Amino acid sequence: MAANDDNKVFTIPNMITMLRVALIPVFALLFLKGELLAMLIVLVLSGLSDAVDGKIARRFHMVSNIGKWLDPAADKLTQITLAVLLFWKFSQSVNHWIKAFSWVFLLFLGKELLMLVVALVMLLLKKRPAAAEIYGKLATFAFYVVMALLFLAGPEVSLFASWEGFPVLPNGAVFALVIFSLALTFVAFFSYIPDTFRKLFNKEKASK
Repeated sequence: MAANDDNKVFTIPNMITMLRVALIPVFALLFLKGELLAMLIVLVLSGLSDAVDGKIARRFHMVSNIGKWLDPAADKLTQITLAVLLFWKFSQSVNHWIKAFSWVFLLFLGKELLMLVVALVMLLLKKRPAAAEIYGKLATFAFYVVMALLFLAGPEVSLFASWEGFPVLPNGAVFALVIFSLALTFVAFFSYIPDTFRKLFNKEKASK
């Protein structure tokens, strides 16, 4: 029974994760149209779905091989999309400091794309991608917290920037928060390397 569960695709947790993937172009389009409130609502729904799918899978014994790959892939696609959108928005700023800083988001993009490619290669080689470490979970949490702060009170993209008296984060604080999140992202990236190399270049023991 467990073996069959491992190969199931259309479980409830997997369908929730697929919904999260489907929400990516929705919030991207809303961002491009300037519908920031609607975009934030969609992004919150995406985050909530991310919080519950794994819990449901473990609680009701619905863990599957496809889910182990699909869930982190959905996270990475969401982060890639946010990085691209923020790079595009910041690169158009009239403030030369913000415009120069926009290139930092390409580092997020490059790291997530590289991890997606490596995960795909491992799957093609019938090897399981490295599991998320505590650093990876911490980096993902920090990334979403920083993104939420940017969309609430950051320059260029703040939902409430037009509200009189609403505080907007100074550029220095924004730069520090984003760089802190980026540092955690690369700490997480390097924490994946040992397990990834072991799985790629060492033959795993055949199960009896």
